[in-house]
Amino acid sequence: MRLTRLTASLVTAGLLGLSPVALSAPANAATETLATTTAVTTYSTLPITYGDEITLTSKVAGADGNSAYKGTVTLMVSTPSAPAWTPVTASETTYEAFKVKPATNAAYKIVYSGYTAVNQYEDTYLPSESAPFAVSVARKAVFETPGLLLVGKITPDFGKKKVVLKRKKGKKYVAWKKVKTNKKGQFRVKAPNKSGFRFSVTIPSDASFTGYTGFYQVY
Repeated sequence: MRLTRLTASLVTAGLLGLSPVALSAPANAATETLATTTAVTTYSTLPITYGDEITLTSKVAGADGNSAYKGTVTLMVSTPSAPAWTPVTASETTYEAFKVKPATNAAYKIVYSGYTAVNQYEDTYLPSESAPFAVSVARKAVFETPGLLLVGKITPDFGKKKVVLKRKKGKKYVAWKKVKTNKKGQFRVKAPNKSGFRFSVTIPSDASFTGYTGFYQVY
């Protein structure tokens, strides 16, 4: 028992004689101010068809090559009818997938707010914005082929407008005829009763929509 008490007493005395050790932050922990690069991309194939949805993905990188995850990104849009940049939506996640349904041709960009460090372990990121990203939209065209007829309906805003038809001659398509739609954007055209006859149908482009061409053959 005495040995036990003596041992405990010696250990306690040894602990009391220890010097305290101070903890400090790593010498390289310091805030940097970094420029940023903002980008917007999509995996969708362009042009999209009127009524379809497209996903636009934002990404913000610092000058050190690392992603800047803090701060706000805002999706902006500009259209032919409203060219001034207008906010669509925002996110506090800088790597964000924005889903939109453009009603016409449009340009989109991402504006990054920047971020101010709140301690020495964070970096400060400067604001930036992406280059405009053009999204082309084609009108929706629905075609049916009863017999030798091609019956079509084109929306939106294609009433009383011309559809261009070309026939294939050799290796090229040459002028054949023009057909005007009714006020609902509908039209019909009859192909010649000739097997192998090939022709194309073109919905012309305008300021708001990208053109579309379909190809047909008589069997």
